[in-house]
This record gives sequence, structure tokens and C-alpha cells, in this order.
Amino acid sequence: MDGVAMGFMCAECAAALTGGRVDQARQPDRSTLILHVRSRGANHRLLLSADANSARVQLTDSNPPNPPEPPMFCMLLRKRLVGSIVTGVRAIGGDRVVWIDFDTRDDLGESDSHRIVAECMGRHSNIVLLDGTGRIVDSIRRVGASVNRYRELLPGVIYKPPPSQDKMDPAAFLADPSGAAERLLDRLPAGGKLSRAISDSIMGVGSQMAREFAMRVGGDPDAYMDRLNREGAARALASLLARLPGMAAPSAMLDGTDAYPIEMLTIAPDRRGRYETLSEAMDACFARRDEAERMERRKQSLKKAVENAIERAEKKLAIQLEAIGGQERIDEALRFGELIMGNLYRIPPGSAAAIVEDYYLEGSPLVSIPLDERAGALRSAQQYFKRARKLKSARDAALEQRRATEDTLAFLRAQEQDLETCADEAELAEVRTLLIKAGIVRMDRTARAGKLAKPRLPKSEPYRYRSSDGIEIQVGKTSAQNDRITAAADGDMTWIHAKDMPGSHVVARHGGDLPDKTMSEALMLAAWYSKGRASANVPVDATLRKYVKKPGGAAAGFVTYTNQKTYYVTPDESSVRAIALINGKGE
Repeated sequence: MDGVAMGFMCAECAAALTGGRVDQARQPDRSTLILHVRSRGANHRLLLSADANSARVQLTDSNPPNPPEPPMFCMLLRKRLVGSIVTGVRAIGGDRVVWIDFDTRDDLGESDSHRIVAECMGRHSNIVLLDGTGRIVDSIRRVGASVNRYRELLPGVIYKPPPSQDKMDPAAFLADPSGAAERLLDRLPAGGKLSRAISDSIMGVGSQMAREFAMRVGGDPDAYMDRLNREGAARALASLLARLPGMAAPSAMLDGTDAYPIEMLTIAPDRRGRYETLSEAMDACFARRDEAERMERRKQSLKKAVENAIERAEKKLAIQLEAIGGQERIDEALRFGELIMGNLYRIPPGSAAAIVEDYYLEGSPLVSIPLDERAGALRSAQQYFKRARKLKSARDAALEQRRATEDTLAFLRAQEQDLETCADEAELAEVRTLLIKAGIVRMDRTARAGKLAKPRLPKSEPYRYRSSDGIEIQVGKTSAQNDRITAAADGDMTWIHAKDMPGSHVVARHGGDLPDKTMSEALMLAAWYSKGRASANVPVDATLRKYVKKPGGAAAGFVTYTNQKTYYVTPDESSVRAIALINGKGE
């Protein structure tokens, strides 16, 4: 939240909470507080967060669970604030600092007051409880002199606000727009971007909001000061800031990246959703962000398991290949054994080596064969024969196991690619299911209870694109999707896949030859959704679906094909984005 958003939020919270009674205080995690307030016949939840990545103050409909034991700070709030009356909520100086005042009672029942100070300033965010004298009762994150020499946030210390910045308070534009415009004119530089000048001159204006103000004042979010009339820009900006409190039009980005208190001309309407209140917009924003973060954590957990399994399989394959390539060592051990047996009568007891003619080689050169001095020549020969048998057994076993190991590696690399492309919980669940069945990850309790076979999530859907010729192109994002779209395709449809690397099955749902433009777009999609995305001249195979076969018992997504033609494609993001996406969000 920047200071502009905080100002709108404080007005929203003040209107809803002032005069209300605090019924409950909760602390779901170490950085978040929720106060339950009953006001004007309605129940409200006031959320205060000091998390470095999501520090904010807002009303919320979310109801996160409590920990088994309330933290000490939460117990302190319950003692001091439950039963109190909210007397005010206000932003201080246009910055990201909020004061929430309470009318409380002391232990003797006498009138008292407390204040919560919410400092929403990135990694320096904090929530501080003050008593009526301005002393710190406690803070959600204690800060000593060793951490911050400017001020301590410790019990018993007089609260000292964050250091002020040499910027104008937005409230000045409400009280005296023309006078504030004159003072602003002195601060605006002659050159540079208007947006930078705004954020450097006015307290609490973040970079995106500064671009918005520049758009409204200069007609361009990237307007430069040397191309504007400075006096006119100062008056226009002062007028805008004076009107700002009446411009509430909350919205949130559909991807959960941010929420805004006013109509944002600098952001396309199809990228954001409109809401009745800024709190609702922020709830939507953080719900999407939390969902994305949860999915990313699960994805990273699976990715780590797959990477570890790939590392084990590669080591196993290296050992197998070494065993397969060990025929020379087998031959040498047999040869040494035979030479010792043929020269037993010539080898003195206790010899450390047998120096004999090697009649297996041309010219019968002398060769020195190491012996076990304690075992003697005969036992040494038997040891060489035994070594040859062991090496041969290992080679035979490696020959049998090599194909299985290579298939396992191909499966794991396919799942690694699937984790890169899967975009929702259903797709992630499909990948997880395959990894559980393969023994790569463990079943959770729900799976052990037999619920894995009845997933609550619906089947995931592949990407569906529409080519320039109006032909639908399907792109699988997981191995399970690849199986489904390939199995559902008619025999005369074109099937495409990156050659000799993990990637998506791509099916152009059109019988017969594809138009050149559609073929080019389908090949681009196959190269983009493959392991070769970051490469140039990626080989991509195209054939008809009837030439694609799935061997019995093969892993999900694994097929063989014939009659293919190979093309070479350099993946390009702008070319992929130019293809019309019918459903989902492409990468």
C-alpha cells in the first residue's frame, strides 16, 4: 500500500468502525492481527499486517484460523482492547502510518485510552500498542538500539515516529489548493520525468500512482518536465489532489499483483476487476496472491523431489553404462586367470607378481600380473576368474536395467517440464498423482485414505488456441493432458511435438493438410511449450495422429510415432502471444 491507498483505506475504516466496540483480538500468524469490531449493528474484521511483502490495513471478510496458543502480543491486546470503543482511524502525514485510537478502561475502571500504530513500510513494518501517555506497551516486532539507533520499539519507551521525509503532505492540497500549488511549483524540477517529480515531492505517492497522476496531468505516464508548463502542471496536480478523496473507484489486478483506490487510466480495463470497496479489492488481490503462492510452494516441493529423483537416476545410469562398457576388464580378468593357470609351475610361492609371456597378444610380450602374496598363484587365478564372473553379471544386469532407467529419466524429465507449464491446482494435482504412483513423492493422509482415486478437482484442460485460419490448436500442459488430447484426436489431424525432448503434445483439430500459417503457429507453440524454449532452431516433428502410438504400459504422455517431418523453429514469445488464446492464461 502506498500513502494514497492508505488514505482511502483509513477513510473507509473510519466510516465503518468509529464508535464500534472491540469484541475480539486474534493473531493468526506472527505478523498479522485481526480485531473484531461490532459497529452500527454490523460485525467487522479489521486486519493489520506487518508482513514485509504484504503490510497493510484493511477490513476483511477472510477468517484465517487461530494458532493453538495465542502469542503474547495477542494476549496483551485482548487484555487492553477487548471491550474498548474505536474513536478514530487516520493516516499520518500522507505516509503509510496509521493511528487507530481506542477509548479503554484501566484496571480500576477509570477512563483511559490506547492507540495502535500500524507502520506499513516494507521490511520495516510493525504494529505498536501505545498507552495514553504515548509510551510503548509492546510491539508485534521489538526493535532495539542494536537494530535501529534512531528509535527503539520496546516496552516502556516513549514512541518516536519514523523519520519524516522532506515531502508535501497531501492534506495540504485539501486545505489550500492554490497555496499548495505555489509550494509545489518550487519543488518541481525543470527536467526529468513528471512521475518521478511527483513521487519525490509528495508524501505517500508510489511509483504506479505517480505514473497515473502524470497521465492525468501531462497526458502521458512518461511525460517529461521539459515538455510541460511547470506552473500549469503544478496547478493541475494540486487540483487533482484536492479532488482525490472523491475519486474512489476501487479495483484489483486480475493476476493478484495489486489493488488501487481510484480508476487507473494507465492500466487496461481487461486486466483489473471493479469492487465496491477498497477492502473488497484487497481481499480479492490477496486471495489470488495467496493462491498463487500456495501453488508455487507446492510446485517447488514437487520440483525438488523430481530434481532429486533425476539426479539419482542419472547416477544410476552412469554406473550402468560403466558396467556395460566393462568388457575390456572382463577380458583382462579372464586372460590374467588363464595366464596364471598356464604358468603355475613357473611362479615361486609368495610372489607379488607373475611375469609371464602373454600369448593372447601378438609377439607374446612379457606381462606383469599382480598376485595375492598370501593366497598364492592358484588362489589368485581363481580370484581373477571370480572377478570376471562378477563383472559379467554386473554387465548383464546393467544391460537389462538400462532401458528401465532411461524410461524413468524420460518420465522424470517430462514431469519436470510439466511443472514448468502447469497453471492451476488441477494440473498440479495430476502431476502429483503421477509422481505418487511412480513412488517419487509420498502419499499424503488424504491419498492414503483412498481419496486419491476420487479427486475433488475437475480434470484440467489444455490450452486452446485459435490459429489465424480459425483452426483450433490444443496444447497439453501435463502428461495426463497430453494423453487425453492425443487419444481424442482423429487420425487425419496433425500431431506435433518437439523432437527428442520433453514438451507438450500439440494437436491441430483439422483434418488433412494444414494451411501454412496454421502449421507455422502450431510448430511455434510446440517449440515454445518444450524444454527447448530458450534455444534457437528447436527441432519439431509433425505427423498425422494415425501414426502416433502409445505402447502398452508406457508412462503418461509417452508415445512413439513415424512418418514425421522435422522442422526447425526458434521460439519467440511475441509470436506465441500473437496467437489467439481461447481459454486459460498462456505463458
